[in-house]
Amino acid sequence: MLYKNRYLIARRIVQVSILLLYIAGNVYGWKILQGNLSSSRLFDLIPLADPYAVLQLFVAGTILATDVIVGALIVLAFYSLIGGRAFCSWVCPINMVTDFANWLRVKTGLHREEWQLRLSRKARYWILGLSLVVSFIIAAPAFEFISPISMLHRGLIFGMGFGWAAVAGVFLFDLFVTKNGWCGHICPLGGFYSLVTKPSVIRVKHDADKCTLCMNCKNVCPEKQVLWMIGKESVFVTSGECINCARCIEVCNDDALNFGLRYKPQKEEKENA
Repeated sequence: MLYKNRYLIARRIVQVSILLLYIAGNVYGWKILQGNLSSSRLFDLIPLADPYAVLQLFVAGTILATDVIVGALIVLAFYSLIGGRAFCSWVCPINMVTDFANWLRVKTGLHREEWQLRLSRKARYWILGLSLVVSFIIAAPAFEFISPISMLHRGLIFGMGFGWAAVAGVFLFDLFVTKNGWCGHICPLGGFYSLVTKPSVIRVKHDADKCTLCMNCKNVCPEKQVLWMIGKESVFVTSGECINCARCIEVCNDDALNFGLRYKPQKEEKENA
């Protein structure tokens, strides 16, 4: 059982560890991670910053400090070139909330297709664009004011306050309205990372020769459209919308899906087939 859920366990360890390090940095003065997900320092030396938040600040006309720009470029380079959209499944605290909502959906039978609102996954890109337009108009980072991600992360470090309402809203939305509603359809930060992480080298690889078309992978994948190749071709998942959560790997009893390193770009025209 532990091996079967090895990636889930690893993701939770990473997510909780990052939260604890931020808390320890702010409460006890530890120098490992100080700040929050929007802006922080690693070992009191390396600046880190949310590239989407920095983009909003730039559009808003804010004069950015050099370390903020460098921090955003470091984070952007890591996810774009190496980790893919792993922030959403390995770092973001809201992922634990939405995963719990999805688990309850399955346990209570609310996961049935006829019981959920159908939303376009393109909505997150429209919200992403709108957030930049609003940021320009109000001269402030629009999404950061209402982001459940920031509210939950800062709340766990400094105290929740009204942040619980935003987190509860995401939980209830995913539980009663639509499966993977926030992360898979609404969140503009996820949309941002989807657009910039296509070159990343850590990818899920599908082996068509081993695949028995059980479709367990598509049943659990929060972005199942990225698994267009199942039973068709032995290729890497190239879509930036893949969050590298490894759920598909864990449920595949045929060993047809595994992580690998992609060294060459691949054609992507079949991704949405």
